[in-house]
Amino acid sequence: MPKKSKLHPALEAVKKSGSGKVKVAVSDIDGVLRGKYLHVDKFAGAVEGGFGFCDVVFGWDAHDVCYDNTQVTGWQHGFPDALARIDLATARRVPWDADVPFFLADFVDADGGPYPVCPRQTLKRVLARAAKLGVVPMAGMEFEWFNFAETPASWAAKRGVGPTNLTPGMFGYSLLRMADHAEFFRALMDEMAAFRVPIEGLHTETGPGVYEVAIAFSEALEAADRSILFKTGAKEIGKRFSIMPSFMAKWSQSYPGCSGHIHQSLSDGTKNLFFDPRSPRKMSKLFESYLAGQVACLMEFAPMFWPTINSYKRLVDGFWAPVKPTWGMDNRTASFRVIAGSPKATRLETRCPGADVNPYLAMAAVIAAGLHGVERGLELTAPPITGTNQGAEHIPRAPRTLIETTRAFRESAIARDWLGDTFVDHFAATREWEWRQWLDGVTDWELKRYFEII
Repeated sequence: MPKKSKLHPALEAVKKSGSGKVKVAVSDIDGVLRGKYLHVDKFAGAVEGGFGFCDVVFGWDAHDVCYDNTQVTGWQHGFPDALARIDLATARRVPWDADVPFFLADFVDADGGPYPVCPRQTLKRVLARAAKLGVVPMAGMEFEWFNFAETPASWAAKRGVGPTNLTPGMFGYSLLRMADHAEFFRALMDEMAAFRVPIEGLHTETGPGVYEVAIAFSEALEAADRSILFKTGAKEIGKRFSIMPSFMAKWSQSYPGCSGHIHQSLSDGTKNLFFDPRSPRKMSKLFESYLAGQVACLMEFAPMFWPTINSYKRLVDGFWAPVKPTWGMDNRTASFRVIAGSPKATRLETRCPGADVNPYLAMAAVIAAGLHGVERGLELTAPPITGTNQGAEHIPRAPRTLIETTRAFRESAIARDWLGDTFVDHFAATREWEWRQWLDGVTDWELKRYFEII
């Protein structure tokens, strides 16, 4: 008699869990996880053949308003279901949701190939090209974010004005502030670990109610998964304590913005290819070419790591966010901080992105830019800066608006080469939409400045 096929361990674990449901999620364009519960029997079928998920998740903005300028999805297509395939390697249980089984999914096209505007597939496209180069990108993300003593109801009642900070004062690395709302702090550390999002470090940052997290280093796809799950998970855990985390890049002119730094290295599967003990800087030629690629062309990918109108409010001279494509040795004022030490620790920290990124797209952008340098054998043409932009006087600063970077992105041959025409055109259209919404909005700044006086 033929042997019964063995179940995948993740599917077997779901069946043994006793749960009648499974939670599944996908990333939309803005990095917001969209998901649903599936009955456990429906899930079992979805593992085999996928499941339908309305493609409107790529056809609307963060507030569910449908774009009027996209071609891949839109009213002209009727917003049909797209096919989503569950990635069993992402199996988790959600500790704050009764340990319900959880999985991420990828969208595929009608032929079973990658759906061209799916953010997770976009990162996988870049990683597939890395594999052809014989390298494995490794990554880890850090996020800074503000926490507020708010709920969705209280915030709606305030109509978006005057949130209550979780704690007062500018108190970075504070053990005292860690003791404030200690239950929330501990829940982030312990429950994220149980959610397979291991945290290397968590501390308070400079600003009222600001925390910073460092998520453990891993292969790049897993790192992006962990990052998007951390952002959503922190918000869900916060609800239990009537705390509202915000990953907005800059919520107040009075305080520093919130970063989404990306640490990276390249591996051959066993060793760190960025490290060279013979180099005075301990940087291999491969590392130098990777860094040169980011310095040379990262601005062509800029909307992928500065994706919102608000992203550019963080790019203020004299604050911590770097505003020029500069590099330096262990220099936190540079856009690209080279951390060169042991064979294990040598890496690049790309400090441009804000906390408002879609992790899949930000990681795709920085890795594509770096690997462009590797493919072309680019060399560093400028020395590292010292101090605060010393040596960068003649380097142009970054644009200050989303529309400027979006135009450059749309015209970029490098972005199209790495990400595909369909993705570039679609993502550029979504950023142009975002810009138009801003142009139509009347802000509190305008009311305060003009309402009485003009």
